Amino acid sequence: MGATVTIDDRPRPVRAAARLLGVTKVYGRGPTRVTALDEVSLEFVTGELTAVMGPSGSGKSTLMHCAAGLDAVTAGRILVGDVDLTTLREKALTRLRRDRIGFVFQSYNLVPTLTAYENIVLPLAIAGRAPDRDWTDGVIDAVGLRNRLGHRPSALSGGQQQRVACARALVSRPDIVFADEPTGNLDSVSGAEVLGLLRRSVDGMGQTVVIVTHDPVAASHSDRVVFLADGRVVDELRDPTRESVLERMGRLDERVTGA
Repeated sequence: MGATVTIDDRPRPVRAAARLLGVTKVYGRGPTRVTALDEVSLEFVTGELTAVMGPSGSGKSTLMHCAAGLDAVTAGRILVGDVDLTTLREKALTRLRRDRIGFVFQSYNLVPTLTAYENIVLPLAIAGRAPDRDWTDGVIDAVGLRNRLGHRPSALSGGQQQRVACARALVSRPDIVFADEPTGNLDSVSGAEVLGLLRRSVDGMGQTVVIVTHDPVAASHSDRVVFLADGRVVDELRDPTRESVLERMGRLDERVTGA
């Protein structure tokens, strides 16, 4: 019998929302050739929040962009559920990204001429789908911006804009949400609000979330931290605390510098 995780006190079988199988990503040729990912195999478990950490240039953002179908791999396979992204033509890949993958950018990427509500439901509008009222209301309540829905991004704080971006990523009920340094442009209070929202989306909505971060406080909100160095997975930590993340990062720095 398979292992189980508990979401909302209901046992469910463990399964991978996304998998990387022997993924390699190379940029350039000859003397400018750079191997950003080197045969990475990794699973992101449904209903968990995973943090990806590592030194600058370790391949964190490349891993996320490849896993989200935003960048093509050089070799290997990437599966979202049972669908292999590496076999899809561009139109099918665009549809899969729209319907089954959410993405939160460090720079928010909101449409300035749209209201907060219009930004939130934009993926559904593009797909020609009507919002599920109950789910959308739940997402809006989760981000705590009901009284700001009619405001455009310029009238919102950075933290509020990022919460709108998180709601936009969640509203289509994707299989997995990727967040690239989601607190990188925020102060500590706003950052804590966004991290709390992502944590609640996992615990309360059963969402699967992967964040790239350099911040041990952000990583401590996760269920698991995956550490990269030189394009490879070199360590993993479950149930992290700020202190345990700092200790592992210190060890990783020593390994990279040869100290």
